[in-house]
Amino acid sequence: MRRSNAKARKVETRLAASPSANHAASPVPCKMEPAFRRALLRWYDRHRRDLPWRKTRDPYRIWLSEIMLQQTRVAAVLDYYRVFLARFPTIGALAAASEDAVLAAWSGLGYYRRARMLHQCAREVVEEHGGRFPENAEALRALPGIGRYTAAAIASIAFNEPVALVDGNVERVLERLGGQSLRPRKSWVQAQALLSKSRPGDFNQAMMELGATVCLPREPRCLACPIRQWCATQGEVLRTEVLATRKQKRIWCALARRDGQVRLVQRPKTASLMAGMWELPQWADDPHASAHAMLWRTFRHSITITDYTVHVLRQSGRNSTSGARGKWIAIDKVPHLPITGLTRKILKADGII
Repeated sequence: MRRSNAKARKVETRLAASPSANHAASPVPCKMEPAFRRALLRWYDRHRRDLPWRKTRDPYRIWLSEIMLQQTRVAAVLDYYRVFLARFPTIGALAAASEDAVLAAWSGLGYYRRARMLHQCAREVVEEHGGRFPENAEALRALPGIGRYTAAAIASIAFNEPVALVDGNVERVLERLGGQSLRPRKSWVQAQALLSKSRPGDFNQAMMELGATVCLPREPRCLACPIRQWCATQGEVLRTEVLATRKQKRIWCALARRDGQVRLVQRPKTASLMAGMWELPQWADDPHASAHAMLWRTFRHSITITDYTVHVLRQSGRNSTSGARGKWIAIDKVPHLPITGLTRKILKADGII
């Protein structure tokens, strides 16, 4: 107990001595900036992950990576990034493609509105800007699907504009560094004050890398942190993190094949989620499988904050319990369709794709 109290007093002392003594964000002390930047950039140069979008200054490739990485883990993006670029190597190729072709290449990555906005943005860059991205954050924000963060990422990394960015990782680093919770506007002010003007793209990526690999949400690796001497909290949690309550749902899907075809259903174009995507016929309640349908496998699948238990019924194509729902699609055409991530998972398990 005494040890616990001593630790609490130590953290309290650090916080009292830090800019968090009052709860309004104060400017970053000028005397710390040069040494702070050098330490962070030196660490980044030595320890950054080897990621393909860090080997280019091409705004198209940087933009694509930033859109793919929104709400998606790096490991999940790597293969999609490679395959997508092989299919659409330039912004002109992406702009000339059909929306269905873009959605097919995106299929399984989720949050499909990103793909639609990506396609729309590509067309606008080609039609209105001659295929060249604007070279500053303000002009980039006028493009479809590009917000403040993405604009700053493209402008700083591709064009070396000294503009800071803030995502969840950077915000956590800033809050722990200063020992206080920050309102969004103050986070951007603090990030801009710290930014390296000579290497803005690398500095922005270094801040994000630090939050993603060292300054972790629950178990920060403080001993590996290159800027720990400037940190007011040394990894102490500033506020209780509220975990999203995950929902649990069960659904049933029908997997029916015949003559080199599989039955799929297209979601309505007006659906709020995955509009226009193709999927296996499904029900929210047990369809009472007949003699022509039997349980094949059960899958686990997650979408945003919902965890699904998915029971897949294998059906006889000639006696499908799904009746007239959907359409028979040639199996060799399925990879070119925009299919949902769940459907992709099931069809892969069956060897269809």
